[in-house]
Amino acid sequence: MKILVTGSIAYDYLMSFPGNFSEHFIPDKLDTISVSFLVDSMRKQRGGCGPNIAYSLALLGEKPMLIGSAGEDFPEYRAWLEKSGVDVSGVWEIQGVFTASFFANTDQKGNQICSFYTGAMQHARRISLAPFLKNAGPDALVVVSPNDPQAMLKYPVECRAAGARFIFDPGQQVVRLSGDELKTGAEKAFILILNEYEYELFRNKTGLDEQAVLSLTENLIVTLGEKGASIRNRSGEIRIPVAPPGKVMDPTGVGDAFRAGLVKGLAKGLSWETAGRMGTLAATYVLETPGPQSHSYDLDGFIKRFVSVFGESGELAGLRK
Repeated sequence: MKILVTGSIAYDYLMSFPGNFSEHFIPDKLDTISVSFLVDSMRKQRGGCGPNIAYSLALLGEKPMLIGSAGEDFPEYRAWLEKSGVDVSGVWEIQGVFTASFFANTDQKGNQICSFYTGAMQHARRISLAPFLKNAGPDALVVVSPNDPQAMLKYPVECRAAGARFIFDPGQQVVRLSGDELKTGAEKAFILILNEYEYELFRNKTGLDEQAVLSLTENLIVTLGEKGASIRNRSGEIRIPVAPPGKVMDPTGVGDAFRAGLVKGLAKGLSWETAGRMGTLAATYVLETPGPQSHSYDLDGFIKRFVSVFGESGELAGLRK
């Protein structure tokens, strides 16, 4: 199965605030908020939802194709991804523009205040998936992760036209997209995936209750942070536990890694239970490292840790095929 990953391509600027944001917000003054946080550290990391997902998929033994737009400062990032096992032939470099940039400030409780500069990402809307889908064949699985809003609306339409399975992952763009746009993106998706807060925003914007959401998409996955994840469809709900971290370093990119682990399991035909646990374990690797692409492991090491956390599963043999 060919896995196509679309999404933002960005550099992350990750900052650490030595206190708690909540202590510095005055509830009855939020309409005139003006506050600055002095941070202790800042790191520049390779990031963006698309490369983050593709990188973890490559660690798990896949050769995902990354599709998106980047700026003239992308060449060293391209080389890194190629070396890591990601097919970057679908990345379009735009001259005269810089790659998108994500600025994240994280407090001591793991809360984040973030900003995103689109840069070259806005050109993603000019990329068509049609030729990639044709080359990938009928068994392709497409991940539509946070990206230029117009690209995120275009790609599900192209997937439906080609009869390709796709995962609609609006993520942070739930804020930007309208209710009608969110419904259009999720229509006939194989999976609609959001975190707990994003799911409530999705429901509020679309006006849909959960039954209506499940009539729109085949499967709904809601990630729940330290409580794991919930996989819901017309057959019921499956709760997925977390894989406890050895240490907690940085939450940036944890959700992207969850998607990679989940997709790897589904691509190999594993059960929802096992694929979901693969997702939470992949997420834990990222939580234990500074940044979304600082972790490293091979498939054998991943399987060994999976067994130590969740126990032996006869399905795991299928990961090596």
